[in-house]
This record gives sequence, C-alpha cells and structure tokens, in this order.
Amino acid sequence: MGHTVAVAGASGYAGGELLRLLAGHSDFDLTVVTAASNAGQPVTAVHPHLAQFADRTFVATETAALASSDVVFLALPHGQSAAIAAGLSDHQLVIDIGADFRLRDPQQWEKFYGGAHAGAWTYGLPELPGSRAAIKGSRRIANPGCYVTSATLALAPLFAAGLAELDDVVIVAASGTTGAGRGMKPNLMASEVMGSMSPYKVAGAHQHTPEIEQNLSDVAGSGVTVSFTPLLAPMPRGILATCTVRPKPGVDAAAVRATFEKAYAAEPFVHLLPESVWPQTGATLGSNSTHLQVGFDEHAGRVIVVAALDNLTKGAAGQALQNANIALGLDETAGLPIAGVAP
Repeated sequence: MGHTVAVAGASGYAGGELLRLLAGHSDFDLTVVTAASNAGQPVTAVHPHLAQFADRTFVATETAALASSDVVFLALPHGQSAAIAAGLSDHQLVIDIGADFRLRDPQQWEKFYGGAHAGAWTYGLPELPGSRAAIKGSRRIANPGCYVTSATLALAPLFAAGLAELDDVVIVAASGTTGAGRGMKPNLMASEVMGSMSPYKVAGAHQHTPEIEQNLSDVAGSGVTVSFTPLLAPMPRGILATCTVRPKPGVDAAAVRATFEKAYAAEPFVHLLPESVWPQTGATLGSNSTHLQVGFDEHAGRVIVVAALDNLTKGAAGQALQNANIALGLDETAGLPIAGVAP
C-alpha cells in the first residue's frame, strides 16, 4: 500500500481530472472523495469517464472525512480551503488547488478575492528557481493558477536573466471554459460560447494579475508590472498565452533563445519547440506539459513568448500531483502524462 489520498471537491473539473490521474499512480491509494451538492452521488454520475470508480460515492466535504488520509488535495472554490485546512494535521500533506494560500500580500488578496487573508503556503511551481527545494518536505503547498502557470513559465527565464524591462509586460491569454469551473453560468452555455471569443475582467481586474506579478518580481529581484487580458475561447480546455516584453538594450534573438534552452533543458514537462514551430493547445491536451516558443520582433523591439498548456492538468490537477510527488520524494513524473492526446 502507498500513501492514502483524499480529494475534496472531487466533483468539479479539476477534482475529476485529479481522480483520472490518481487512477494511474501506483504510489497513491485513493480513499476519500468529497463533494458539496453532489454528496451521496456515485462518482460516475458526475464523471462517467471514470468507470474504475463506479463503486465510489462522494461524501460531504468535512474536515473529519479528510483527517485520516496521508495526502489531501483541496479542489474547492476560492475562499473555502482555509477553513478545511485549519482542522487538518500538520503531518498531512495538503495541497490547495484553489487560490487561498497563493498570495503573500493581504491587501492584494482582499482586493481581488475579498475576505480575510489566510496566509501564504509554499508556492508550488516546480520549474521556478529554488522551488523544488522548498516543495520537498513541505506539508502545505499552494498550487498556482492556470493562467499564472502559462505566463510565469513563458516569462520567468527572461526576468531571471535580466533580459527584459520590468514595466512593459503585456499578456493576452485565451482559456477554455473549464477554467471557470463547473457551476452553471449563462455566459458559459454552449450556445453562448460556440463560434465566439470574448475578453473578460479586462484592465487589471483579473485575480491572477497579482500572482503573475508576484512570481515575476521574485525571479527579477524587483517589482514587475503586468498588463493582463484574459479571453474566453470556444473550447473545453486549454490555455494559449501570448506574452510580450521589451528587451533591455543589447539583447538579441540569439541571447533570448539560449536563455530558454538553458532554463528548460532538464525540465520533463516544459518543452521549447523547434524554431518556427508555435504552440497549440491541442498538442498539450490531457498532458502535464507546457509547450513554449520564443520570437524576437526587431521591428517593434519586443520579445514574444507563446505558451500552451492544458488548464486542468499542468494548470491545476497535474501540477498538484507533480507537487505531491516532489514533496514525498517520489519520481516527479509518476502518474503524469508528458505527451498530449491527438487528434
């Protein structure tokens, strides 16, 4: 028997993706799956693709139900994890897929999420410099946001190497509809989304903006200002982020590409594509991988980095499982697909 695992909020999209990945992980034994309104329902009533869990039933999301598991994944709506986590043992590994413990600045939390700030946990983006050492052995890990993962992986090498100006960062990223969760919303109905793209939470209003700035400022060693525009795309899952920065004087295309090659050469889940091959969301479907490409626009004087990932895997459940593997000293890639599903 391996480590026992509980998933709170398992009836949601991220929770369901986590169940799918756990089914293929030999070191984890899924013992508890919880839900709110779906408590009492069979898992397959919500996730019919998870036939191997046909004998499992969702139980109510209560601390007592989670208390006996070695590992607890919290796939709950933002603002709900802190109360549950407060009742769990310090010896349990708890990974929050929500936003409750990502931001260090209480004012930013209150501005973008509201309510009391619950504090900050170890930040779980393994590819950031120094992150693996912090994650390993930690028992409280905050999983990054999906947009944040794509934008941070796209831009961190530039700021870590001091190649980009700090105050001229523009990110335009499109997400599939699962990024908004499973709740019924009129603007997410198929008849509203199909055949149309639309921006939302424009002009600095999106809650992932301060998290992106926090990450990039950390690697840059100074404050980074980001203009972030999210788009809703007519697809179930995936993120395509187009990130542009103004390079510092003297930086050229060769230096930029060499920086990315060095940063991600040993990373199992980040792939710098061959030159002139640009990322597409379909290529990352169902995988824990991020595909990147860099370009140098000499005419406009900007570096362009495009990142694609699956918002439910590397952007949520897959990254949570990657963090759990690291924290427990397991093979980091265990249970995680590197190749996407196509066509």
